[in-house]
Amino acid sequence: MKGFEYLQAELEEMKKAGTYRGLVPIQSEQGSRVTIEGKEYIQLSSNNYLGLTSHPRLRKAALKAVEEFGAGTGSVRTIAGTFTMHEELEKKLADFKHTEAALVFQSGFTTNQGVLSAILSPEDVVISDELNHASIIDGIRLTKAARKVYKHVDMVDLEKALQESQSFRKRLIVTDGVFSMDGNIAPLPEIVRLAEKYDALVMVDDAHASGVLGSNGRGTVNHFNLDGRVHIQVGTLSKAIGVLGGYVASSKTLCDYLIQKGRPFLFSTSHPPAVTIACMEAIDILQEEPQLIDRLWENTTFFKKGLHGLGFNTGVSETPITPVMVGDETLAIALSDALKQEGIFAQSIAFPTVAKGKARIRTIVTAQHSREELQQALDAFERAGKGLGLI
Repeated sequence: MKGFEYLQAELEEMKKAGTYRGLVPIQSEQGSRVTIEGKEYIQLSSNNYLGLTSHPRLRKAALKAVEEFGAGTGSVRTIAGTFTMHEELEKKLADFKHTEAALVFQSGFTTNQGVLSAILSPEDVVISDELNHASIIDGIRLTKAARKVYKHVDMVDLEKALQESQSFRKRLIVTDGVFSMDGNIAPLPEIVRLAEKYDALVMVDDAHASGVLGSNGRGTVNHFNLDGRVHIQVGTLSKAIGVLGGYVASSKTLCDYLIQKGRPFLFSTSHPPAVTIACMEAIDILQEEPQLIDRLWENTTFFKKGLHGLGFNTGVSETPITPVMVGDETLAIALSDALKQEGIFAQSIAFPTVAKGKARIRTIVTAQHSREELQQALDAFERAGKGLGLI
């Protein structure tokens, strides 16, 4: 079919530049090991922090939900798609995050889009960290609010933006809790201090912090003992939670408003029963099996120490997101390919996901990894790194 030649030309340019990324179908369940094209690999690229995607309790809960309620809900929430289980999940999330209320969206991406586009007007200004996730950036693009971007985790630059924004009706500071490509944690105490000084709201995207930081994995806000001082928390149900979806945890007023004005919420069918019930079970597991988070951090410490001992640069990471910084895009791809030859699935990340010249292998260890698997991965990094002249 003619008409898309210009798109094909762009794809060819991406391939020449080394930024084209094909999909890699996995033939097994998501775990510490996965099967790709009939071969088993140690998985270092998933967001399955606690191994909940295949946890026996989630499997059982999902199967029971399908048997009792069917495969889908058949409607959007505001017409006929709100089941009692959806409200139970939202109550459980609010209790877990220590907020007044919570509302579930179809994904973390649509949560950011829905919240930002609904609550900001031309009278307001949104102030965003320059390395915030793409979903925050796209959510901001959907608003008519004024926009300011401050240098990454630079509190002097943030305060300057706040000082320059005093004429707006409301100032909203938006930041990732844990930055998804670098693995560092936002300086939330200082952000909150500045917000209170300049009468601003704070919104934190805890996609990579929920289930990882804070008491029982409550996230960045709880990690810094800031419960009650952050106005909006958003996150996913698809990373450490292990299932699918996104949520906003905030005041009842905001959640009620989003039911009326949050477009992704209004115009998308509600979560299937298996997803909803499995998410509730995952939150229970976070509170009843804290050893999973302990194991996640033990594995993280071991793996980081091993990479540093080999001479690899892991940037500013403070969390299980551990980038192996390479710089050159072509070299990062070569390292990923070499690791795959060694039985390690660790994807390269390059422009436009990260800035040019800052390509990397982004690794994430999980609670499921055994010490033997992590040592195998470190040995593979050593051989591949030496072969490419990286160490």
